[in-house]
Amino acid sequence: MTFERLSLGKWGEETAASYLQAQGMKIIERNYRTPLGEIDLIAHHKKNLVFVEVKTRRSNLFGVPQEAVGKRKQHQIIRAAQWYLQSNPTNLQPRFDVVAVHAAGDQPVIDHIPDAFGV
Repeated sequence: MTFERLSLGKWGEETAASYLQAQGMKIIERNYRTPLGEIDLIAHHKKNLVFVEVKTRRSNLFGVPQEAVGKRKQHQIIRAAQWYLQSNPTNLQPRFDVVAVHAAGDQPVIDHIPDAFGV
């Protein structure tokens, strides 16, 4: 992966985290890595433990960012979330969100999809 793409991804995750915090979420983990995969952001919101996948794109030439979270990626995120929950038991309800960050233009456009997929 090129430095430019890594930089764009990091910027997108920071932008998404700021957006989610403004929506009342508390970010408790960033780039949580397991042997089964990575979760971009883990947040606490009301009675939910929210596992967030962030996708950032400069254009929609190859589709909108959220389309990159297909069944295979969803399964990987779910397995990583299960790993997290085994290590960090909680009474919170798990939820899987996708945040798409569109970086084309002066201001980013954020598309937050709560409960984007389930187990």
